[in-house]
This record gives sequence, C-alpha cells and structure tokens, in this order.
Amino acid sequence: MSQNKPLTLYGQPESLAPNPIKVAIVLEELGLEYNVMPIDIRKDEQRSAEYLEVNPNGRTPALVDHSNGNFTIWKYHINHMGRRESDAILLYLVERYDPEHKLSVAEGDDKFTLIQWLFFQASGQGPYFGQGFWFKYLDPDPEKLTSAIGRYQQEVLRVFGVLDGVLSKQEWLVGGKPTIADLSFVTLTTLPSWTAQRWNTAALNFVLKDLQDLDVEKQFPSFYRWHQRLCARPAVSRLLAVQAESVKVIWGDG
Repeated sequence: MSQNKPLTLYGQPESLAPNPIKVAIVLEELGLEYNVMPIDIRKDEQRSAEYLEVNPNGRTPALVDHSNGNFTIWKYHINHMGRRESDAILLYLVERYDPEHKLSVAEGDDKFTLIQWLFFQASGQGPYFGQGFWFKYLDPDPEKLTSAIGRYQQEVLRVFGVLDGVLSKQEWLVGGKPTIADLSFVTLTTLPSWTAQRWNTAALNFVLKDLQDLDVEKQFPSFYRWHQRLCARPAVSRLLAVQAESVKVIWGDG
C-alpha cells in the first residue's frame, strides 16, 4: 500500500457505519492528510487475514500513523452495532496533532470533562442508539421484540435529555468551544440523506419514528440547536454529503 500521506484510515467514511466517518471528520477538522484504505463490511473484509493484522478484533475503523513508527490504534467491539471505540482514535489525534487545542482543551479539569463526555458517548449514546437501530430496523422479526425496542427508545430519549440539560446552560460540552467531545456524537446523531443526517437523526427516523407527539426541536431545543451547529461545520457537512450520495447509490432513495 502506498504511504504517500502520514496517516492511513482503514474503513469507509462514506459507508453507513458511523465510526469511520467520525474519525475522518476529526482528521479533516485538524487539516491532516490521510490515505483511506476501504474496508467493505458488507463483504466481511474486516475479517480478512490482511486486515486482522491491522486490527486483530476485526472492526473498523483503524488508524495507522506512519510518522510514528506505523503506530496503530483501532476500535474494539461492544455489541452487534459495535460502538467502542473510535473515540480512542480521536484522543490520539488531538494528543499528537492538536497542539493549538483546536478540538481539545488545555486545562486539567476540562481534560477530564472531555474524557467524561467521550465515555458517555461510547457507553451511552453508541450502544443504545445502535441497538435501537438494530432491533427496530435490521432485526428480521422486530414485532417479537417490542420490550427491547421500547427500552432502547427510552434510552435514546434519556440521552437526548442529558445532552439537552447540559446544553441549555452552555453552547458546547466542554471548554466553551466545539471539541472532539461534541464531534464524537454527531455521526451517531445523523443518518445519510435517505433518512436525513445520521444517528441522532437515525434515532428520529427509525428508533423513535412511531412515538406519538415527539417533537425533538421543541422538547430538546438546546440539543437540537447544538446538533444543527455541528452539522453545519464544513468538514462535517461535506463528509455527510459524500456519505449520503454513496448510501443513496447502495440503498436507493427509499
């Protein structure tokens, strides 16, 4: 593989999976050049012997830093929808490549607050949104799983509520500015264009779509405005648009 750029991202940022695009967003926010090595999970390429040499756990994404002795950091698996964790990759990127703290924080307490939100994303938003999406949309017989679906719907609303409560008092999660803490949520918040914009949007269009009288913009206004600000960032907007077009080709407009 050509290593003409200092970093290689294994995965498909344009695919439906939320984690490769999350890493790509941070790479582009930091202005870092990177190769993309596509790993098509629809073809089980993440289980190939070649990729298992990169990530022995067989999940995407993984990141190789050629400027740091080919140091490799990768996502491990927590559940069927696999949400842990590309956040470790985000931490590595800002630790090594963000000396000006464009997407990170400098103060000690703020650092721990940032890590707190990454843990919340990885253990709260990711698994619950992912499992809700799975049981509601991908399971072959969702009608037999009404209790599971109901549980994950309530957890999605709880996560919205946690974020909304904090964001009603401040514009961003930590440091008074957008950081990887905020960006870690955005791709589990939006789903590609055939459903709008990603996981928080995926939650609305799939996991929560049959809940009556739900109006996220009115019931969680601070969360909603925060999400819109994140989606309007150039790197986020551009990569979501690329992803949306790719997913449309694969899945159609329906």
